[in-house]
Amino acid sequence: MGYFQAAANILSPLVSPAMEEWYAVQVRARHEKKVAALLEEKHVTNYLPVVSVVRRWSDRRMRVEFPLFPCYTFIRMDGSPENCMKVLRTSGVLRIVGRGCEPLVIPEKQIEDVRLLLSRGIPCCEHRFLNVGERVRVRGGIFDGLEGILVACNSDRKLVLSIPSIQRSIAIRLGDCQIEPVR
Repeated sequence: MGYFQAAANILSPLVSPAMEEWYAVQVRARHEKKVAALLEEKHVTNYLPVVSVVRRWSDRRMRVEFPLFPCYTFIRMDGSPENCMKVLRTSGVLRIVGRGCEPLVIPEKQIEDVRLLLSRGIPCCEHRFLNVGERVRVRGGIFDGLEGILVACNSDRKLVLSIPSIQRSIAIRLGDCQIEPVR
């Protein structure tokens, strides 16, 4: 074994690729789809959650997709300055959501929960952001494993899923699903 190969073997456990995490990107109003396409061209993994809504005009009805969280899209990258600059130099991007110069990481579970709801065609709508309330987990049924804040409006129970870094939430009706508190 040569000297350089031995050195590489010693250093290889110490050198690991940076871990990719989810971040929120604030974009110009009504530029979400364009920014998502531009990020895709730059090979930046991104996720723009959309909901399909039937819009009615005087002469026709049409199904139109709208961003679930207006003015935001999500990116998955390591937090390196080079990748941040690549995103920030994208037309339509205003900023990467964070505190000061440090981008805020969005937990993978929050992105997975939004994807799960949208993939199953569950009717949902944006909801005002909540900081207070009891955090619960749904047990059983099609919502199994979802975590959010329980909101009761009269006898209609709703679960609010929140993404704190962008202060946005969505609400779904729970029906008769079993829930348990998250500790």
